[in-house]
Amino acid sequence: MLKDFEITNLTDLISDYLIKQGMIPFWASSINLVVTIIFLGLVILFLDRMLRKIIVASFKLFSLQTKTAFDDFLVQSKFPRYIAHIIPLYFLKYIIPFILNEYPILLNVFSIAINVYGIVLIVKTLRSFLRSTQKYLRTKEKYRDKPLESYIQVVMLFFWGIATIFIVYQLTGKDIMSFATLGAASAVILLIFKDTILGFVASIQVSVNDIVRIGDWITYNKFGADGFVTDINLATVLVQNWDNTYTTIPTYSLISDSFQNWRGMQESGGRRIKRAILIKQSSIKFLTDEKIEEYKKIELVKTYIEHRQREILKYNEKTSADKSVLINGRNQTNFGIFRKYVNGYLHENSAVNKELSLMVRQLEPTSKGIPLEIYCFISDKRWENFEAIMADIFDHVIASVPYFDLEIFEEPTGKDLRSLAERKY
Repeated sequence: MLKDFEITNLTDLISDYLIKQGMIPFWASSINLVVTIIFLGLVILFLDRMLRKIIVASFKLFSLQTKTAFDDFLVQSKFPRYIAHIIPLYFLKYIIPFILNEYPILLNVFSIAINVYGIVLIVKTLRSFLRSTQKYLRTKEKYRDKPLESYIQVVMLFFWGIATIFIVYQLTGKDIMSFATLGAASAVILLIFKDTILGFVASIQVSVNDIVRIGDWITYNKFGADGFVTDINLATVLVQNWDNTYTTIPTYSLISDSFQNWRGMQESGGRRIKRAILIKQSSIKFLTDEKIEEYKKIELVKTYIEHRQREILKYNEKTSADKSVLINGRNQTNFGIFRKYVNGYLHENSAVNKELSLMVRQLEPTSKGIPLEIYCFISDKRWENFEAIMADIFDHVIASVPYFDLEIFEEPTGKDLRSLAERKY
């Protein structure tokens, strides 16, 4: 390594030559300084470029020889480039005092600039390493649905906070950790980074309580989101909707508002159908023996009708019910048999998961009829297949209604009203 006086003598070569040529020492010294700084800048630039190519090429060659993908992500995140900047920066920090030893103000400015750049370079190097770690962990099944971006951002906030303290110290020479300064700085930070702080707290709660994972299907009507979560970070949650648009949701909204997460359905054995058809109340009636014999031809309810009819006959004989009036005693209804038919049809349908809740129930009568609700779960949870299976089920149920002498309620259309007006009495 060059000795101190040798470096100083080298930097004064131009000024000594110009003074010998009769130039005023001030101008000779100024020209010498400018030329030296330009020359040093070129040397540092050349050294930086050369080292960057060597280190990046060496790192790429090394990554090709290893089995792990972590070093590949390091190359992609420019980690070797940041490492390559360290040596020229160290060389510049060492050489600059000898060049500017006669210019204390410039020496101080350059020293502060080098130190600030060094702090920023360290933080960027750490950020590159953390991003590489995040991408690497994304390749692991265990971490694929975890909000790693939030963790990385929390760590980076900590690093940038520490870096800010050192940068302020370099620029002002004052310790910002005093109580008065710290209080003012805290107020400013709370005001500027309100959303970030809320997001930080929310990210921790979302992660600890496992509220949302990447890949979850969520519905958030307030923000018009209905689709899969593709990213979770400190400030926002990104949702890709079913129409391939994207919606960003503030992370803290996930703990302050209510939304729907369909993960339970996705992890369960089926996707639920909960839909009803409206049966016209005036079409519901007791069944005569002739109608019972007619309904026995329907295979899905034949056994039920026979078994139920035997119970009813025994009860009516026991109570000596007067069956000349149909309402006396016990009776079967077309609506009751239809309900059993739909239940049997669902049990026969291979697309319905029989291990989960399955029922056909009658809801409270309304002004539009009696709702007959189908409540079951479809094994195939894929949206398009689920919709197709549900449509097939209701196609069959609706088409079956007339076979039981029932009617589905419908609002009168314009055509119905026109036919009624044109009817002649």
